[in-house]
Amino acid sequence: MTKPPSKRKKSTFSSSTDSTSPDNLAQEEDPATATITVTAVEISELIEQEIRDRLHLERQVEKAFYLAGKALTELRDRKLYRSTHKTFEEYCRERFGFERRYPYRLMESTVVVDNLMKMCPNRTHFQNDLDTSTPDFSETQVLPINEYQLRPLIPLEPEVQREAWQQAVEAAGGKVPSGRVVKDVVQRIIERTKVPNTYQIGEVCQILAKDNPELRGKGGCWAIVSAVNEFSCTVRVWDGEYTVGLQHLKSFNYLPQECEQMQSLSDRINRVYLSGLEETVKSLLQALGKLNRPYLTAVEEKLLTLLEFEYGREITP
Repeated sequence: MTKPPSKRKKSTFSSSTDSTSPDNLAQEEDPATATITVTAVEISELIEQEIRDRLHLERQVEKAFYLAGKALTELRDRKLYRSTHKTFEEYCRERFGFERRYPYRLMESTVVVDNLMKMCPNRTHFQNDLDTSTPDFSETQVLPINEYQLRPLIPLEPEVQREAWQQAVEAAGGKVPSGRVVKDVVQRIIERTKVPNTYQIGEVCQILAKDNPELRGKGGCWAIVSAVNEFSCTVRVWDGEYTVGLQHLKSFNYLPQECEQMQSLSDRINRVYLSGLEETVKSLLQALGKLNRPYLTAVEEKLLTLLEFEYGREITP
């Protein structure tokens, strides 16, 4: 009888140079049980010069929006954009990528910061970068680091702005408060004497300065409401846009047709103003911007038409 073929045994090879046992090999290949040796790196303390450099750079970050607002204000007031752009809004959009309202928010924010610094003018985060007159920098006044934190303060009176900011800093534990904290504080303050905002877009109002430095030169001007906020309105006057608190506005109660006439007049005046003008022409436009009636006299109409023609901005009826 023929024997069935026998099964071949598998050969097992071992290396004399491999001293790792199967159990140890399995342990080394298991990442869960692997041991990682980390070499400790000693972190040195900042030297005096590094501390000064850090403070200098931190202040640059804090002042970024403030400096931007100051620069934009000068660019607008001096019309340094006029060689390349017709309007300030167009210049900001194409040069910096800013939406229409953002540059105005930056400019309005600088006014609020200047007001807040009056609380403690000699001890602020916005001192000269290398000022060492205040060795304990923790005692410097807490100021905002972006315009969003200041938006709720813009419509308030200067003294109320300072009160609201101080309360917001206290609510934040002595640190820079968030925009939400500032808004909550402002909300509580305004609730004391809340006045409902009944203005409508396109409505014609008169600006009442009431010793508000932010409205210097705008007292008595008529304005077109372009945005209705909770406690303020964004209005357009003869030389630009402003955010004005309700206490600084008075409606002319014009009829809808009269409001449309004033809107057209506002556009015409603004187009002429955006050209490079002489002081006498600016004075004339400012006078037209303080009319207390919804129409121009025959002489005023002729003067404005002449200016439109002279500066190449004649409006086709």
